Amino acid sequence: MARAGSTHLSNKSPFRTATLWLIWGWLLIFALLPNILVIIVSFLSRDSSDFISLPVSIDSYVRMIDPLYFDVFVHSLWMAGITTVICLLLGYPFAWLVSKTKARWQPLLMLLLILPFWTNSLVRVYALKLLFATNGLINKALLAIGIIDTPIDMLYTQGAVIVGLIYLLFPFMVLPLYAVFTDLRNDMLLASQDLGASKPQTFWHIVLPLTTPGIISGVLLVLLPAMGMFYVADILGGSRNLLVGNIIKNQFLDARDWPFGAAASVLLTLAMAVLLLAYRASSRRIGKTDFNEVA
Repeated sequence: MARAGSTHLSNKSPFRTATLWLIWGWLLIFALLPNILVIIVSFLSRDSSDFISLPVSIDSYVRMIDPLYFDVFVHSLWMAGITTVICLLLGYPFAWLVSKTKARWQPLLMLLLILPFWTNSLVRVYALKLLFATNGLINKALLAIGIIDTPIDMLYTQGAVIVGLIYLLFPFMVLPLYAVFTDLRNDMLLASQDLGASKPQTFWHIVLPLTTPGIISGVLLVLLPAMGMFYVADILGGSRNLLVGNIIKNQFLDARDWPFGAAASVLLTLAMAVLLLAYRASSRRIGKTDFNEVA
């Protein structure tokens, strides 16, 4: 029996080795190498014919403090921040309610949450445009009911961009929060109540600290993508409500300034690294060592 077991394990070893090599090769070629190339390009100079050239320069990073681009970064961060806060305020109680429903209903509720992902996000954004347009469904309904006399300008506004971002990114906030709520132990909540803690005290001292990794995961999955979804700003916001993704796209495709576009991409990558470190710190604080689930 022991010999048969060892033979069985040895037969699995080549497959396991090949799988590990495949995973590491994929990560190196399609994740690490592209990021290294972007970092290298960000320190090169712009060339009208070859896109990039020597000498090495930090001018692309210096340009970030130019008021023209700095204002776009601040405005983009502002819209992404509002989107993240609203997703958190809506997603936190939503994930808690789903985790407290009967076990047989939870898969159905989560399926309904991710069901819109079966349709391309670009198509869904255009659907929102049909709703927000001056002659769109919302204005027509309000005019028919008699609530308004003239159509409301909803399209090409900051609010339209934020609503579009919330619509697309809300599930990314709920999923990690739902995961931490399902792992939350009821005996800790009961022990808090037995010790005389009120519900607000239990939430503040028990629930909130234990769900902090889920909160940071949700912020990580919402904040940075919200700053990069240039097509949402293009379709719903017009030229007055740009995101960082619009700058990156314009620099690579229109202005042909690859070093500056790469520098903007590097800043977003650094922001992601900061949030990952915050997630790791919060996980260690509650004694949780597996922080790879954020991916």
